[in-house]
Amino acid sequence: MSCDSNLRKLSWMQLFNFCIGFFGLQFAWQMRIILSGPLTESLGASALLYGLIWLAGPVTGIVVQPIIGALSDVTFTKFGRRIPYLFLGALFGAIGLILLPKSEFLSNLFGQNHPAWLALLFAAAFIWVIDACINAAQGPYRALIPDNIDKSQHEVANSFLSAAIGLGSVVAAGASPFMIFVCNKTMSIDAQFTMAGIAFILGMLWTCMTFRENIPTKEQMLEAKLKSKTNAQKPFIENVKDFINASPEVGKICTMQFFAWIGLMSLLIFFTQYVVHVLYQIPDTSALSEKAVEIFAGKQTVAQAFSSICFSFFNLVCFLIAIPVAKIAQKRGNKRIHAIALFLMAFAYLLLSFLPNHVTVFFAMGLAGIGWASTLSLPFAMLSRHIKEGTEGSAMGIFNIFISAPQVLVCTIFAWFINLSKFSVEGGYTNNHWEYAFIAGAISLIIAAFIAITIKDKEE
Repeated sequence: MSCDSNLRKLSWMQLFNFCIGFFGLQFAWQMRIILSGPLTESLGASALLYGLIWLAGPVTGIVVQPIIGALSDVTFTKFGRRIPYLFLGALFGAIGLILLPKSEFLSNLFGQNHPAWLALLFAAAFIWVIDACINAAQGPYRALIPDNIDKSQHEVANSFLSAAIGLGSVVAAGASPFMIFVCNKTMSIDAQFTMAGIAFILGMLWTCMTFRENIPTKEQMLEAKLKSKTNAQKPFIENVKDFINASPEVGKICTMQFFAWIGLMSLLIFFTQYVVHVLYQIPDTSALSEKAVEIFAGKQTVAQAFSSICFSFFNLVCFLIAIPVAKIAQKRGNKRIHAIALFLMAFAYLLLSFLPNHVTVFFAMGLAGIGWASTLSLPFAMLSRHIKEGTEGSAMGIFNIFISAPQVLVCTIFAWFINLSKFSVEGGYTNNHWEYAFIAGAISLIIAAFIAITIKDKEE
């Protein structure tokens, strides 16, 4: 439980130590974003099945984050309240990352006559484990800010996390292209996932060892446990209603976040497949024979490398402007800056949809990075002003529902629609209109931007 007398202002070095764990977390998630599509497609996943596998993220977000967040509110150990969840999430997440690319090897242990879908089942299971662990660490991590840091630094602290997300994604996405274009060596998918697992656990260990949580008094512990018992006796939906009804602005922030993340996930889920199949015109290989797949192997490697470069630029922009965005928002208002960022991101999506060439795609990803930086910090800063003391973990967990639920929509409805939008290409092959996801995403971002304009800060 936070207590105003215990909240402190952090130095720049303390903020740096605080965000290192998020660097590792995002490194892991970015590698999962970039490589899960090509990996599952190589194991036979169609566009629809790929979307269903992606449900791991939102479903575990909806289920895991509220539960872990509420538990962390009433967890009192000598290591802290949130820190144990950060460490355990990173540990098991790292194991899942290392095992994911070994799915085919593990399926072969069941003999040469094992079902063809077994390797894909292993891959899907590991993706679910990874996403559950990332969510288990992410909710308590966000709760550290209102729990321990002075309110005057909430925008800056969240922007440091945004910068860590940007930098972690840049390094993760840029590692393979760097090895290809500078060292003339290709990193295997296995090596990249192993690197992600190591980064996840080491980054989180750094923060766990260097960040000091506030130590609640016995009275605060008792009060927190009583609140937890009261909340536990309520149906979960009642706790969600209490959270939303805490202020009229909370409902607006949640609705804005819902539409914004429909737009964001349209990019994060489908961009690599868009580059491979729309920009590079590589047909759908999920149903092709191994010999036919080999024909496009070289071109697909180049396409994946370009996708990684674009993601690196996208996240580099996020890293570079995350802290300046927070500083500007402190002066000009969170809602105004966030609305502008969302409009810019929507424009970038329209460029991707209607002008698919290398220069436009690269430029559009940089433009979208502005919206990404804003979305990773300003909505949380807005929300933190309306959170009831002692409910920081559960509040962040419930708020994550409005990030995860739109992902379910994208993973199912969007993926289903893309799967239906087949067309014939040269050579008798088929392909899908992956760019349709960006048109729908742009519409959602524009709706989110208009909602942002209506939100009032607590001071107002």
